[in-house]
Amino acid sequence: MPHKFNDARRHVFPKRCYRVTNWAEYNEALRRRGDLTIWVEDGVADLWSAPRRLARGGQARYSDLAIEICPTLRLVIGLPLRQTQGFVRSIARLTDSSISAPCFSTLSRRGVGLNTGVRKRSPADEPVHLVVDSTDLKVFGAGEWLEEKHETRRKRRSWRKLHLGLDLLSGEILCADLTLERIGDTTVLPELLGQIDAPVARFIADGAYDGAPVSDLVEARFGDQ
Repeated sequence: MPHKFNDARRHVFPKRCYRVTNWAEYNEALRRRGDLTIWVEDGVADLWSAPRRLARGGQARYSDLAIEICPTLRLVIGLPLRQTQGFVRSIARLTDSSISAPCFSTLSRRGVGLNTGVRKRSPADEPVHLVVDSTDLKVFGAGEWLEEKHETRRKRRSWRKLHLGLDLLSGEILCADLTLERIGDTTVLPELLGQIDAPVARFIADGAYDGAPVSDLVEARFGDQ
């Protein structure tokens, strides 16, 4: 029987429960989820200060690497600028490092127009290495908090499938499409390839795209890969 044959009545089947027998290991595994390990590479302290400028004007105290690391931590943890300064300062104190935390105003000023070393977009006439794949997205609707509060039966979650094609070298997303979960990868491929204007030097995909129709489509669209 196909897996989706019983989707409409899957809630009738009780969820299997497993009895925990190794409570000591189980509790320790839950404790380890809260562990925080901080490690600062020795070379970071050497690159933390900005090199001396020979031109006129004031000298920068912090290098671009230091300014890039601080906003990165801010985005990962979700902190404002002032808390980011305090977080970096606490890391330096806990690791006994010689680095100092940039001021929040310095982070705000230097963060504008900072060169992060991200590869720029490839020219339109330059061939790209196209990688195509898809992933499932679970869609949660309104009212789920009420379901948890009143312990009502959960409604069946709806799924969507996100199809993406990106450049292997630059990481730039070249094409994208959002469909229902039952839509196959090969069905959406013509729509994805139609969004690409640049020539493709190489087409990379997993086993879901194996087959003569996909090979014929890629060859007709971009030539022999």
